[in-house]
Amino acid sequence: MDRTIAVRTPESIAFAYELAGLGSRFLAVVLDLLIQVTCAAALVWAMTALALRFPNGAARLSLPDRTIESLALAVVIVLVFLVFFAYFIIFEAAWNGQTPGKRAVGIRVVRDGGLAIDFTSALIRNLIRVLEVGLGFYAVSAVSTLLSKENKRLGDFAAGTIVVRDMPSAAPVRAAGPASVIDLSDDERALIERFLQRRLLLVPQGRRTLAARIAAIFRERVGEPLASLEDEALLEHLGAG
Repeated sequence: MDRTIAVRTPESIAFAYELAGLGSRFLAVVLDLLIQVTCAAALVWAMTALALRFPNGAARLSLPDRTIESLALAVVIVLVFLVFFAYFIIFEAAWNGQTPGKRAVGIRVVRDGGLAIDFTSALIRNLIRVLEVGLGFYAVSAVSTLLSKENKRLGDFAAGTIVVRDMPSAAPVRAAGPASVIDLSDDERALIERFLQRRLLLVPQGRRTLAARIAAIFRERVGEPLASLEDEALLEHLGAG
């Protein structure tokens, strides 16, 4: 079931997010799993081809058979972890909360406050995934998602994240004049990006009011001619900077 949640920024500005439902999240996992299985099969093929090409390679190491078996098992465990769990960590941290499966379905992971996911959050939520896979292959996660008001699985609770639908964004237009001379924090940049992505969903009066409130945060910090720009034009310029 898809639900909507409102999050409030430190500047007391509220944004509404449409939470991703169990169906879209399951489809994303299936697509990612297909990619992972393909990668795992390619690795097995490569390792098999290498072993056949160098059949006496293990003997040349002059190690006991038990040691060779232990090393081989360790290599397999590391590869399995990298393919099936580090995959999610790396993609979500590098792709702004998306994996290939999530991008195809049109959902992404964000932090509870609506800010972009960071590496720590991606690491925590996907280490918990190891436990979730072991508990009936996401069965507990499915129950948690259905019962949670924010559609959270166990990893989301641990990392403080939610999964939302990826809203279409309007392409920012770079305003004429000199580039912005102010440095934006990650939170400020995320605030501007959220407005630019969701402004088309707002009623005209609410859009103007929200643009004015956000632009007022930055207007005193920019010089002319940026300070004389209209509210949305100023935000477009800062967002494109």
